[in-house]
Amino acid sequence: MSTQAQSAAENPALPADNSTANAWLAVLSVALSASVFCTTEFLPVGLLRYISGSLDVTEGTAGYMVAAPGLLAAIAAPVVTVAVGDHDRRLVLWALGALLIASNLIAMIAPNFPILIVGRILFGIGLGGFWAIGAGLGGRFVAEKSIGQATAIIFAGVSIGMLIGGPAGALIGDTLGWRAAFGASLALSVLSLIAQLILLPPLRVQQSVRVSDLYGIIRTRNGRVGLIAMFLVLCGQFASYTYITPFLAQISGFGGKTISSLLLGYTLIGLLGNFLGGAGAGRNVKRTFAATIVLLAAPVLALPALGTSQAAVILVLAVWGLAYGAMPVALQIWMAKSAPDVQEGGMALFVANFQISIALGSLAGGIVVDRLGLPSVMIAGGLAAAAAFAVLAFFSGTMRLPAKHTA
Repeated sequence: MSTQAQSAAENPALPADNSTANAWLAVLSVALSASVFCTTEFLPVGLLRYISGSLDVTEGTAGYMVAAPGLLAAIAAPVVTVAVGDHDRRLVLWALGALLIASNLIAMIAPNFPILIVGRILFGIGLGGFWAIGAGLGGRFVAEKSIGQATAIIFAGVSIGMLIGGPAGALIGDTLGWRAAFGASLALSVLSLIAQLILLPPLRVQQSVRVSDLYGIIRTRNGRVGLIAMFLVLCGQFASYTYITPFLAQISGFGGKTISSLLLGYTLIGLLGNFLGGAGAGRNVKRTFAATIVLLAAPVLALPALGTSQAAVILVLAVWGLAYGAMPVALQIWMAKSAPDVQEGGMALFVANFQISIALGSLAGGIVVDRLGLPSVMIAGGLAAAAAFAVLAFFSGTMRLPAKHTA
């Protein structure tokens, strides 16, 4: 029996010929769901002022719509992974898709802000559960040689969601009102669930994830190194990126419309980074992960010195966007290969670490900005990323890869 056929026999989730169109359609259905989850996550960014005025809360209070899901996602990722036991992961994804629909429906019809927050809390649970279970499914559908590409397609859904969420929220909120924006997200949620109902094959598991499995990745050297490097580089990313808009306005002198265009370009080039990261990590995950860190740290550290040159800033943002687009794919594949026997448990910690890094990075960035100014937060973010590279370079070991790969 061939390796591929044997894998399919041992894992019912894999089709006998996992290069077929059906396998890639299943990947696309998960990518669509990722895009809708991410769109819903970032939708409130463009709606804060409209919701603030409509529901009579301050814009700071309205910002809880963004903070609450992140916190709940960090908690839900490990909890949902353990709680679903050995249930078919297709059924779990369907349930999480239904939760996404419910959260958008509640947000759309919420009569007051507390009810709106209830909807966002439900969304956070669905978000954490989806990323813990869905983000690593690329390898369940396709042959091993195509795992990088499948993972890149799923993470491209994240970039598309980021691209759509904030701008679409602002546009729809301005023209039709904030409830219409959540209504549009509701329609997309229904569409993504229908796609999964039609396209997902059974995704049975041989055993449930135990609480001890959540720490399985920590018991491996590369798992520990990956989590620490991930934490440092993402803290650096979100400490600096959270304040890129005021930096571009105050230091670089760009106008509001130009800044919007630059951030749009940053996200678009990140889509290219998704696929470059997937292709590179499929060949050599360690070098790809290290390269993304370097290509993120260097432009962020350069911004204070180059910030007054608009042409240089545009180039720096392009490199930064490419690096950050590639990084989540390389990170996910690093984690999967660090502890292949506990992939769902590893993904749960991956999601929790990701969300905590976002929160702490943004918080630390705010403290630096208030005390030392905008240029200093770029230096701090770049140094955090440089520290991640040092951890990866000096403490990681050889990856447990098949013979045709190199580490």
